[in-house]
Amino acid sequence: MATRPKRAWQRMLSGRRLDLLDPTPFDIEIEDIAHGLAFVARWNGQTRGDWPYSVAEHSLLVEQIFTAVDPDADVRWRLAALLHDAPEYVIGDMISPVKSALGQEYGVMDERLASAIHRRFGLPAALPAVVKKRIKLADRISARLEATAIAGFADAEARRLFPVPASASLQGWQIELRPPAQTRAAYLARFAELMDLMDSGH
Repeated sequence: MATRPKRAWQRMLSGRRLDLLDPTPFDIEIEDIAHGLAFVARWNGQTRGDWPYSVAEHSLLVEQIFTAVDPDADVRWRLAALLHDAPEYVIGDMISPVKSALGQEYGVMDERLASAIHRRFGLPAALPAVVKKRIKLADRISARLEATAIAGFADAEARRLFPVPASASLQGWQIELRPPAQTRAAYLARFAELMDLMDSGH
């Protein structure tokens, strides 16, 4: 008797069914991404404050840092910065030690989802290496700030675990803790702004 294949899709609030093993751009909606990321906690929820620090909030900060570091960056890459953790709306945010323990499988799933998300919103399936490097820098600056501001890391420990170039500015950035609905709305608003800029050719 043949065994039934295991279910590999998740039903989204939009009604879409996203196949985690074979995601397509047609099954991706920004509202699902924004909603999911607003309810996924960074640092496994081990942060100070009355609200978890969500992946959506982190993504907004990364896009701000990316744009500040490279103000002349193409708007497509600013959108890519906002979406850099978008796959986590369906696979969750795993801290680095867990990702290392899981090995390549998590990374492959993340890459497939990222590729489908990029194509859904007019970005290349795979980002240019230089763009990925700049987004990674903004991501690391954000992680460094989060570590000391809300995640309980001592400054020396954060410097060791999240190194950034001496030229990178760590001043003037604000870690916001907001109810998920507010963060979701802010994420959707920023996405709409960037899409409008893309459509207008900026």
